[in-house]
Amino acid sequence: MNEREPADAAADAIDVLIVEDSRFDVELLTEALSTALPASRTHVVRDEHGLTAALVEGRYALILSDYELPGFSGEEALEIARRLAPETPFIFVSGVIGEDNAVELLRRGAVDYVSKGRLARLPLVLDRALKEAADRRAKRVAEFQLQVASEAFREAESRRLALMELGDRIRDIDDPGEIAYVASTMLGQRLGVDRAGYGLVDKVAETIVIERDWTAPGVASLAGLLHFRDYGSYIEDLRRGLTVAFADARTDPRTRDNADALDAITARAVVNMPLTERGGLVGLLYLNHGQVRHWTRDELDFVRETGERVRSAIARREAQIELEAFAESLERQVEERAAELEAARDQLRQSQKLEAVGQLTGGLAHDFNNLLAAISGSLELMQRRGLDGQRSEMERYIGVAQGAVKRAAALTHRLLAFSRRQTLEPKPLNPNRLVAGMEELLRRTLGPQIALEVVAAVGLWNVHADPSQLENALLNLCINARDAMPEGGKLVIETANRWIDARTAQERDMPMGRYVSLTVSDNGVGMAPEVAARAFDPFFTTKPIGMGTGLGLSMIYGFAKQSGGQVRIYSELGRGTAVSIYLPRHDAQEEAASEPAEATLAPRADQGDTVLVVDDEPALRMIIAEVMRGLGYATLEAGDGAAALRILQAPRQRIDLLVTDVGLPGGMNGRQVADAARSARPGLKVLFITGYAENAVLSHGHLDPGMHVMTKPFEMDMLARRVKALIEAGP
Repeated sequence: MNEREPADAAADAIDVLIVEDSRFDVELLTEALSTALPASRTHVVRDEHGLTAALVEGRYALILSDYELPGFSGEEALEIARRLAPETPFIFVSGVIGEDNAVELLRRGAVDYVSKGRLARLPLVLDRALKEAADRRAKRVAEFQLQVASEAFREAESRRLALMELGDRIRDIDDPGEIAYVASTMLGQRLGVDRAGYGLVDKVAETIVIERDWTAPGVASLAGLLHFRDYGSYIEDLRRGLTVAFADARTDPRTRDNADALDAITARAVVNMPLTERGGLVGLLYLNHGQVRHWTRDELDFVRETGERVRSAIARREAQIELEAFAESLERQVEERAAELEAARDQLRQSQKLEAVGQLTGGLAHDFNNLLAAISGSLELMQRRGLDGQRSEMERYIGVAQGAVKRAAALTHRLLAFSRRQTLEPKPLNPNRLVAGMEELLRRTLGPQIALEVVAAVGLWNVHADPSQLENALLNLCINARDAMPEGGKLVIETANRWIDARTAQERDMPMGRYVSLTVSDNGVGMAPEVAARAFDPFFTTKPIGMGTGLGLSMIYGFAKQSGGQVRIYSELGRGTAVSIYLPRHDAQEEAASEPAEATLAPRADQGDTVLVVDDEPALRMIIAEVMRGLGYATLEAGDGAAALRILQAPRQRIDLLVTDVGLPGGMNGRQVADAARSARPGLKVLFITGYAENAVLSHGHLDPGMHVMTKPFEMDMLARRVKALIEAGP
């Protein structure tokens, strides 16, 4: 890694490398860094040699580079950094990078770029770069832990299988010498030592008798009688049942005086595993190696378990008990290695989730902060002009704020569409008529370079969907297709009736049945498979910064799924793209289109008309009540379901319309309030207002007669007209 490991940018010093030849710009960057990262330490280089030397000699958390540098370019600086410090975030700070160059530099490995004229954006870019670098480090740690756990699991499983095979081979062997030789052969070959064997120990005489051992090619056997004291003092440890293991006979205090004798029998490194019976030493399983070798704990455990199986096989009466006990012990070890493996996997999945959530929230925060800035700025200017008595600009500022509010509402609706939580008003409709009604608008939107062809199926079935959402989906698909054909091309909108059988349904992740497909295809640049696979991810876009939110296709996907259908994308790089929306067939007839209402002043109430407004947000409840009273309505207010029911259950209180939020505190939501109100007042008209479509509460869009819904935010004039229309509609 070529970067420091800052756990907290505010607490730990952060080394930042600046590649800049202008002293004035260096001062500006240093000042900006001291504000954004107070603990940062800057190191400045001005040319290729300085950059190379700095990256070879030091480690940096960030690299900030100009694009035009003396003697070499920003592109070359990026290439050097990718080669010498591939994990360090590289950010261009320049005033000359064009949009096309910026996109190419990001593709080559730069994490972002900041204009020298907009250094106020630098703190946000630095914070994001450091967080993304930290996320990458966490991911690498998780992957390393997963690899270590996987290797340990494989090794434990391999040894478990070897021990099982050994048990099978020696189960029916009666000769103790043969049992010992089979086990020694397995140990010697698996551990790659020079010699492995088994011997019977005489504690009194301090001798070992070896009948037969396994040896590597060119290594002599130790078969016969050996005296322990000829090779050191470790017999004392063996008497106590301790395993004797040393990596180098010349350094171990028990053997260094006898190291020449051990070297002579190719035993520079040794493992002597005592085998006991009824508390006494009866046998020895040993490993010898002619070179220095450090024995791992896993290897010693493996030798011990092998030795126990040999002893158990020789002591036939105890064999079954011992084999089962050690098999269970080994199984527990394998299971423990498998907890470890799963934990590493969970850590990796969590790291990936955090990366995805960071991408989602980052894009959302960026868009909403821009909109909030526009609203806040407009309100501030309105306040200043109002205090100065200058009201001529008020209407323009109001328009800016209202426009930002509408864009924020549209962004919210797109997010809700992606999460399948938007408020839909589905109706029976025919996609052919919807396409025909939009054709003129689409031709104007696409422009003269795009040839539009509509292929409408004869006898097309109806569907049950929200017309405005389907129109938005079609418009989004056409705009995406247009942008994929910068030099012009052909766009085809095609409708068709589809029978989806069981196999196709499984392939396309949708129920089998009858569907209507609406397909938009183009002959543009197309998508690579990895891009097409992420096309429906929120905030994922291949368009340049500022050219798209990355919510269009995710909104279409959410709308289609919420409507009971599916979206499929088919694309080939350089050949074009086709996106198909599948919606279930609906047998009801399409409703007759109504004439659009002319924009008029909000209608006033008739004498005595009474509205009950229920909302837990005091500011919104106050505004709605003020609007209603201003239009002549007798207006009652409640902040939760319990307060609303007390008003609704008053026998002499007139109420013509209940206007209620869906999500209310206190254990009773708006739908429950409406149902309880209708028990006391049958036929009471209800208008639900909600900023979040609780589909279960609203019965997935299927409301009882006399119940209607409006989605926040809405204009007060629109609310007033809706209230008037509902009251005048009669029972």
